[in-house]
Amino acid sequence: MLLHLAAMAATAWVSYSIYGRVIENLLENVYPGRVATRPIETDDQARCDRINAACEEVMTVNGHVDAYMRPVAWRGSESMGVAPGKTKPHLAIAAWEWGKYYDPRKSENGIRLDIAPWRRPAPYTAPTESKAAGLYMICTLSKQHAEQRGYDDALMFDWRGRVAEATGANVFFVKENKLHTPTPDCFLDGITRRTIMDLADRRGIEVSERPIWPEELESFEQMFLTGTAVEVTPVKSVGPWNFEVGEMTRQISRDYDDLVHGRIPNE
Repeated sequence: MLLHLAAMAATAWVSYSIYGRVIENLLENVYPGRVATRPIETDDQARCDRINAACEEVMTVNGHVDAYMRPVAWRGSESMGVAPGKTKPHLAIAAWEWGKYYDPRKSENGIRLDIAPWRRPAPYTAPTESKAAGLYMICTLSKQHAEQRGYDDALMFDWRGRVAEATGANVFFVKENKLHTPTPDCFLDGITRRTIMDLADRRGIEVSERPIWPEELESFEQMFLTGTAVEVTPVKSVGPWNFEVGEMTRQISRDYDDLVHGRIPNE
């Protein structure tokens, strides 16, 4: 209870998916403290390499074939002041078989999103490019609020009122055979998000990364979420707006599944 992480949220994490005993995007992620919580000063590539090796060992020792992995960094209990002081950084690596993030019966035909009552903060108020624990409090509250109202998740706007992301996933929209996704200037630019943009480029699908306002949602034909846990999940509705689970969404989902299972090359 006296850990700095509990009182001051001085903790951060990254996430990986394991497919067929391969940790996806391991070399692209970094030690969570490197970007996520600046007080944990570990901008050290050698340390990142050791942590990557530890992730491989955790997978091997536990015999995981398909699983989810989460390295977590936090500050210890040497100080309880606001500043981290002489608290020591710690790291733990957890891995477990999680299964599908959403009910497969729902996600196949598209999940339903509520509009979150909370908004993503401005980048000058918090390290919004990170997976810092404190940033997830409003995500937890928003998803809980959505589920209590019968939805599967929630769409979050940013402090300006623009479309941002879901509570733990990035968002894409389809309109006239073109993908649209919000500019990640106040939320995490997920690795799965960038992978989807690369897969779209391989198929010659144009991707527009730009500000998106709620008023535009009624003009989009399809919508899907992306993330380490959610993979590619179609969305059938957000509040009053409805979408079809169309061929482009299904093709992107198939391409992603082929990529992570090694059926197409990771270029």
